[in-house]
Amino acid sequence: MVAVAGCCLLTVNAVAAEPFPAKPIRLVVPFGAGGITDNIARLVGQEWSGALGQTVLIENRPGAGGLVAAQAAAKAAPDGYTVFMGTVGTQIVNPLIYPAGKLPYSPESHFTPLGMVSKSPFMLAVATGVPARDLKEFLAYARSHPDRLDYGSAGSASAPHMSMELLKLLSGTKINHVPYKSGAEAVNAAIGGHVAAVIDAVPVVMPQVKAGKLRALAIANGTRSTAAPAVPTSQEAGLPSFETSSWNALYVPAGTPADVVEKLSTTLRTTLARPSLRSRLAAQGSEALAGTQQEYAAMMAAEKKKWAAVVDAAKIKAE
Repeated sequence: MVAVAGCCLLTVNAVAAEPFPAKPIRLVVPFGAGGITDNIARLVGQEWSGALGQTVLIENRPGAGGLVAAQAAAKAAPDGYTVFMGTVGTQIVNPLIYPAGKLPYSPESHFTPLGMVSKSPFMLAVATGVPARDLKEFLAYARSHPDRLDYGSAGSASAPHMSMELLKLLSGTKINHVPYKSGAEAVNAAIGGHVAAVIDAVPVVMPQVKAGKLRALAIANGTRSTAAPAVPTSQEAGLPSFETSSWNALYVPAGTPADVVEKLSTTLRTTLARPSLRSRLAAQGSEALAGTQQEYAAMMAAEKKKWAAVVDAAKIKAE
């Protein structure tokens, strides 16, 4: 009996001392397969798996501007085996556009951040029939035709929608919003001449620019994109404060043990520093970030200030 008890005790202790992670990790993505958020999750997940010694499994949970995935991740067991890929929509915009008490999760109290992952600067492009060769000409044309131009976006309160409203706020222009179900649909609408302009991440827009179906005006960033080196930055185009991107950060449910958070955060930073990942992201127009807590805090403070002003000016509310 003593021998059996001792054996059982050794087994329990061995299980208790089992190093993290001891099984695959689920990475919940708030959008469907094939989009830029999904692509980045898969690139990062593949490299991160090597650093963790366990497979990172991608789970796409699209719906309601990321709300479906965020709510599911927030309610997951806080054991480190569920990680959530948050975006500007889930972490910044949703709390701004939902009435108090109506958002079924809190970005701050329901999640613990592991760190920023990447950002993908947005590209502004116009239909080939629009008489504007650059950003200055487009804004001048829009000012001379108030409320007569339309732009397409990936949906109401989406990052592209917010980004065009930021452009309108900074430039004093009046351009009408036409929401579509995806960035690809908005791009196709611009190609067909149904809307005058579209803005989205470089991988979404640039293929159509290369094909001659759209005209790129600017990259909404301080530096040019390696995926579109000929396209000027917003600063070069004369509107330096117009910087916007699709960014991603990783989170675990609040209450996850500190040592598990540290393991995930440390391996994430190591992964993001790998030249192989950085070059693969750069090739599609995205930039790998450092993944530090200082970087995360600075990014969140700036994003909250920027998008609160846009939501207020454009009177954007959840639909």
